[in-house]
Amino acid sequence: MAVIKITKGDLQIGDTIKLQDKEGKEFTQKVSSMQIEHATIEIAKAGDEFGLKVQKEIKNNTPVVKAK
Repeated sequence: MAVIKITKGDLQIGDTIKLQDKEGKEFTQKVSSMQIEHATIEIAKAGDEFGLKVQKEIKNNTPVVKAK
């Protein structure tokens, strides 16, 4: 689980995102689970801070970008 803060746009279940693992290698994954205060959410909007289920441990302060 990683804590993410959206600075612009939105993110929803099913979106594909790009992240960096702890070694700095980029990987992509589909968003499968997000939570705010232990409540499952379907969409996160600008300003939201939430927990995101990640496949690998990610590097601190890694930007999360939607993959095209």
